[in-house]
Amino acid sequence: CLATLIIMLVGDTYTLINYVSFINYLCYGVTIIGLIVLRWKKPKIFRPIKVNLLIPITYLAFWAFLLIFSLYSEPIVCGVGLIIILTGVPVFFLGVYWRNKPKCVNRLIEAMTCWGQKLCFVVYPQCGSAEEE
Repeated sequence: CLATLIIMLVGDTYTLINYVSFINYLCYGVTIIGLIVLRWKKPKIFRPIKVNLLIPITYLAFWAFLLIFSLYSEPIVCGVGLIIILTGVPVFFLGVYWRNKPKCVNRLIEAMTCWGQKLCFVVYPQCGSAEEE
């Protein structure tokens, strides 16, 4: 979010759309790869919708062509898109991976979550830790 705000202040909206579209297509392809891997490694799990594997494999072929063409034609845009994705790695390590955080860090994360919920109207805010209940 912070990287997007900085890009919006420095660049134009068209550039931001290019960065985000590359990120979206990258995530779509990784999701389809995950679908194929799960179908191969765990064929017995419940799937409410089961699709012939020819469809995701065909999609991946087109996806790979478009991604390679994007990397070849606009490497800077793709590189900035990857940097935008990588800005989330420290957030993941601070918020999810680090299990034994000090209480002040937990309170800060909780306050930021509650503030974000109020700002975006996405979830009814439940401020206050679960320990208090």
